[in-house]
Amino acid sequence: MKLSVDTHTHTISSGHAYSTVLENAYAAAQRGLSLMCVTDHAPTMPGAPHFWHFANQRVLPRFLHGVGVIRGVETNILNTDGEIDMDVRILDMLDWVIASFHEPIFHPADKQQHTLALVKAIESGRIDAVGHPGNPNFDFDYETVVRTAAKHNVVLEINNSSLCGSRAGSEKRCEDIAACIKEFGGRITTGSDAHFAYDVGNFEHVKQLLNKVAFPTEQVVTHTPATFLRFLQERGRQPIEAFAALY
Repeated sequence: MKLSVDTHTHTISSGHAYSTVLENAYAAAQRGLSLMCVTDHAPTMPGAPHFWHFANQRVLPRFLHGVGVIRGVETNILNTDGEIDMDVRILDMLDWVIASFHEPIFHPADKQQHTLALVKAIESGRIDAVGHPGNPNFDFDYETVVRTAAKHNVVLEINNSSLCGSRAGSEKRCEDIAACIKEFGGRITTGSDAHFAYDVGNFEHVKQLLNKVAFPTEQVVTHTPATFLRFLQERGRQPIEAFAALY
């Protein structure tokens, strides 16, 4: 399966990543990507940048090294009300919003609380994707979350980093989540979760998993740039004029 968009990358601004936007874009070009999302950690994550960092993404060119740049953020799910750590005024300036559980922010609790937090975050209308849902520290009711995400047109992420050691124990869970989405509907996004440029666009383990469960291409929003850009419009975003040739 061809994957043309990396929807989850970090730069040095995240505090524990090691490459710049330019370095990531160059790596994306070398991998043959069409689009790359810049998704640094939102402010409550230790070491993360101030909210001005996200508001100022308008200065980023729409193309770097020939790769389209999507302006985004990886927010933190804060509580069982599904609140995230980014003001709606900033969210409205961005193209793409991931919401994730991170242990320093949302201390792992139980399956019911995790499920409630995810459902509320999805229902809020403020997020486009759930990041690395395979994390075994945050068990949840797959069917409930998958059905809610499908209803609200929010995608769940299959995260390459989770499949190669960053969140040990994610592999089987990601496989089960993908199978659940295949059965009950909805779509996925694919992210490298790169914290170093060499990993941008690395979907080796994602592709293996999707092949293993025979996941339908039409349920993958990152299959082509046009598929991803149309998804953003479905989410209520205005078309990005600079990317007109990619639709």
